[in-house]
Amino acid sequence: MKGVVGMVVSNKMQKSVVVAVDRLFHHKVYNRFVKRTSKFMAHDELSQCNIGDRVRLDPSRPLSKRKRWVVAEILKRARIYQPPSPKTADREKA
Repeated sequence: MKGVVGMVVSNKMQKSVVVAVDRLFHHKVYNRFVKRTSKFMAHDELSQCNIGDRVRLDPSRPLSKRKRWVVAEILKRARIYQPPSPKTADREKA
């Protein structure tokens, strides 16, 4: 098996993430390209992944009932909105 690239859709577990992987294939009857999404659970040892990150997964031995992938690297970080802290907001007003 080879590695796949996908988007993190859930990181609510400890050391685990759910990654959505899109693929295109040609439909013979409709003569169109069809997009399908598969969701894989992957092991994230340091819990560094956030929702929206683009990651590369590598196959591994079975780590649990549904985890057979490991996050190899984070290709692109998601832009996460961080509201300004109350202290900096007060300084800007003054």
